[in-house]
Amino acid sequence: MNKTLAVAKWEYIEKVKTKAFLIGLFLTPLIMSIFIVVPGLLSKEEKDQTKKIGIIDETHVLTSFLSERLIEKYKLPSRLPTYRLIPLSEGDLGTDQLKILGSAEIASGELDGYLVVPSNVIDSGKVEYRAENAGNVRDQERFARVFEDIILERRAKAVGYDPAVIRKISANVEIKTFKVSKQGEEKESGFMETFFTGYIFILLLMFLVMSSGQMLIRSVIEEKSNRIIEVLVSSCSSKELMSGKVIGLSLLGLTTIAFWALLLIAVNFASPIPYAGVEHVALLALYFVLGYFMYVAIFIMAGSTVSTEQEAQQMTGYITIFLVLPITLAVPVMLNPDSLLVKILSQIPLFTPTMMALRFSIQTPAWWEIILSLCTLSLTIWGLMWMAAKVFRIGILITGKRPNLKEIFGWLRTEK
Repeated sequence: MNKTLAVAKWEYIEKVKTKAFLIGLFLTPLIMSIFIVVPGLLSKEEKDQTKKIGIIDETHVLTSFLSERLIEKYKLPSRLPTYRLIPLSEGDLGTDQLKILGSAEIASGELDGYLVVPSNVIDSGKVEYRAENAGNVRDQERFARVFEDIILERRAKAVGYDPAVIRKISANVEIKTFKVSKQGEEKESGFMETFFTGYIFILLLMFLVMSSGQMLIRSVIEEKSNRIIEVLVSSCSSKELMSGKVIGLSLLGLTTIAFWALLLIAVNFASPIPYAGVEHVALLALYFVLGYFMYVAIFIMAGSTVSTEQEAQQMTGYITIFLVLPITLAVPVMLNPDSLLVKILSQIPLFTPTMMALRFSIQTPAWWEIILSLCTLSLTIWGLMWMAAKVFRIGILITGKRPNLKEIFGWLRTEK
């Protein structure tokens, strides 16, 4: 045990003193906050200049109504209208020729876009919009909302209802969401809090696994290339060396996570709207620790079999896929956390920590699912650590040609 702690102490102190660790400690939260805040600011930012939107109105009656509604509903901070409609008409040109004219004006910068309103728009509800930036969803949603109001009024008038009354009694509905626990307790909770609780868990686990795993692999590769590993193994057993590295680098990673967690807690409680919930903290922490040690065992096996940085990067990339995949599944899981596929994925050890974290942030899983997933995850970690010790014992002394799967399985069958 003394040798294990000596290795752990050396790994921790040597890494925690490096400039790279200290820079990453402060730079990573800054980068993460930029990734979260900047897209939101960019999505809200608008040009402080009225957009010129052309319109080809085959009905010959809706242009004025559309212009009034757009000016009424959307204004810039300078109180100027956000949009100004410009009718496209040139002699006796038909719609097709006017479309060519509109596209030419967009290309020359005279227009920001143009609308094509067909003569049967009241019945079909279909409108065309052409612009250089066809991905501006905000403009499209605003135009659609104004068209919906006008078409609704026209249809109401056609069946004998007063459009002014319809418009007066129409109301914008705002829904406030409350999360109800199985004990019947209610708590106001929005999308951001629900989403970020699981999302932050996945990001923290990914950063911890990536940083600690990469340091572990690099440490083994460096000691292999410098032939220091042979001296270390002559002074302590491979099991003591592996345990020391895992403990030291885990403490290093946990130091980073603890610092980041304090920052997150401070930001979360300082914000008027919390970005993450604090329910089930103990269970989430347990899944976090178990998930971390599962991936560490995988990194140990991977790092023991490689001899170059290129091979290490390939291995790291493959392992990272299993951590990134739940991020892509976050929204579908939120929509249907009790689906059969989600329950199955929650019991697959590689996905258990991240999938359960997402489900806890939305709806607490059944008790038998929690117990089964913890038991399965614990048994998987025990098996992986046993395999990692076997592979580490032989792999750290192997250089040159990378062993194939048959050779690695042979190492697992060797006796201690």
